[in-house]
Amino acid sequence: MNKKQMERWSPLVLLLGMLMLWQLACTAFDIPEFIFPAPLAIAQSLAEFSGPIAQAAWKTFWVTMLGFGLSIVVGVLLGFLVGSSRLAYAAVYPLLVAFNAVPKAAIVPILIVWFGIGVGPGILTAFLISFFPITVNMATGLATLEPELEDVLRVLGAKRWDVLVKVGLPRSMPYFYGSLKVTITLAFVGTVLAEMTAGDSGIGYLMQSAGSQQRLALAFAGLVVIGAMAMLMYELFSYIEKHTTAWAHRGSQGG
Repeated sequence: MNKKQMERWSPLVLLLGMLMLWQLACTAFDIPEFIFPAPLAIAQSLAEFSGPIAQAAWKTFWVTMLGFGLSIVVGVLLGFLVGSSRLAYAAVYPLLVAFNAVPKAAIVPILIVWFGIGVGPGILTAFLISFFPITVNMATGLATLEPELEDVLRVLGAKRWDVLVKVGLPRSMPYFYGSLKVTITLAFVGTVLAEMTAGDSGIGYLMQSAGSQQRLALAFAGLVVIGAMAMLMYELFSYIEKHTTAWAHRGSQGG
């Protein structure tokens, strides 16, 4: 097995090793399932409740995608505004940092008052927890455009708009995709948080119900599903990034 194959299979090998240690620990110390379920118990719950889990997962997925899509639109537009103007950067960026510091769990009760129980708080929580990294990365990609390069383009007749659109935006793409890979996992966190607090369906609601009934294996099964969905979306964006911004990663190819 060569180095590339080892790198490809190493996450799976590590995961299997951790699961084996987890199972052995639960068996050796006879840990009750309602306190800390073993991997086999979690797998059994996944199989036994596959129907309800699939329905809950689909609900969580599309709610997350709506909030995430909204965060992309707002994040890109706001990031372009902040990154293209020094005045906007100085005025807006501190406010964004302050807003991002507010715990999103504290906002969910307010969203419940405004939008009631259902998908509304889930979509908005996924959006609120996701748009900041996209905005910051887009703004950083534009704001860090080399002054020398901009001066050369200006001498060649390019206007400020041309520099931003034809040079700044392509240059920001690695930053943009990096933010997507981070925020998609945050979006799932936001959705599940809202579902556990204000939901009437979804994985978060399922986990909350299972936990209140001390069915920890089912609650952990929900965690497994959320992790799997987030990982798949992360890999999707990694694939898109690799095939659209190969020029930014040519130095890391090979080996």
